[in-house]
Amino acid sequence: MAASRSAATELGASFKRCLASVRRLRGRQTHTHDGLSDAQYDLLLGLRDHETLATSELAALADLSPATATQMLEGLEADGLVRRVRSQTDRRVVLTSLTDRGLALLQARHAKIAPRWEAALAQFSDAELRTAAAVLERLRVMFDEIEPGAR
Repeated sequence: MAASRSAATELGASFKRCLASVRRLRGRQTHTHDGLSDAQYDLLLGLRDHETLATSELAALADLSPATATQMLEGLEADGLVRRVRSQTDRRVVLTSLTDRGLALLQARHAKIAPRWEAALAQFSDAELRTAAAVLERLRVMFDEIEPGAR
């Protein structure tokens, strides 16, 4: 059991270092040369596999509040990266889609990131990656279940 606790401690330390690294990356990429913040890229990424999405659905995919997503989408629309229209069936719903320019920007950013992602994971088997995904998913659930102020 001691080895298991040691492995869990090692995993926890690596997880914290990974989160810190992502925070530093986001800080460095507040606005990149392509004009997209990391958060804006994540929001656009939610549209990659959908023709249109309601703001609430897009916000959920990007792990943002609907109000934050709306504010970001207004800026992205002004920059010509997304198109937003009211639903014909429910006027309360705003549907968002990528413009050609938005898709091109998304694809260009992805083309820069994908080779690094693939290289970082190349030495691991599919089974190892699935195990890692399961561990991360379990941790996500645990963190989502923690009540503020609880330990």
